[in-house]
Amino acid sequence: MTVDGMTVEVIRARRLSGVAHGFLGRRGGLSVGATAGLNVGLGSLDDPAAVAGNRRLAAAAVAPGATLTTLYQVHSADVVTVGAPWAEADRPQADAMVTDRPGVLLGILTADCAPVLFADREAGVVGAAHAGWKGAIGGVTDATIAAMTALGAHRERIVAAIGPCIARASYEVDDGFLRTFAAADPANERFFAPARAGHHQFDLEAYVAHRLAAADLTRIEALGLDTYADEDRFFSFRRATHRAEADYGRQISLIAAG
Repeated sequence: MTVDGMTVEVIRARRLSGVAHGFLGRRGGLSVGATAGLNVGLGSLDDPAAVAGNRRLAAAAVAPGATLTTLYQVHSADVVTVGAPWAEADRPQADAMVTDRPGVLLGILTADCAPVLFADREAGVVGAAHAGWKGAIGGVTDATIAAMTALGAHRERIVAAIGPCIARASYEVDDGFLRTFAAADPANERFFAPARAGHHQFDLEAYVAHRLAAADLTRIEALGLDTYADEDRFFSFRRATHRAEADYGRQISLIAAG
């Protein structure tokens, strides 16, 4: 998508065809250095003017004229129902949003965690969730679905797409991490593969898909894109940490009602 002469990559989900949405990475944008590309992270060390410009580019690439609405994300299972957009300075602390208001563009920021976009086309209700491991096991996707149904959506009509996130091959965790998931449900061990001694590879995308299916959603799409491995296309907190870099960028996933 070309916006103001800048080419911004917008990744679409087939399941969400006909709904204004997109999973954006780092391609395009105004930022330079460690956060080069389409960095939309207000908490990064990037030039605030570049971040603001990137956020405008992202919104225009997906839903021109809509008002971008984001959260102060805290790895919770909290959901906000958006009646009207708020100023960036007034962002509530939560990790998911739902709305039925046309012209509102929901935006979730990630840098390895799983962004999940939801839509019930018939009801005109959409949702967006930030599902890191804490939010995923805490039920952020379940809470998003419940908030959508409170606005008139029906589970049997809700479509969900899981965007770019860290893949199992790139996500090494320790024994304590596995025990946390096994304590919640022993069957969760199937989302872990063996790694070096005392460690495992965790499949966040598959776990999120499982939670969506367990919530009675039947139309689920997982894009299978690894943020850690594809440096040219995506930002990654874990990759930046492994390299001891001073900063990292954030990408955005967007969806609008109406």
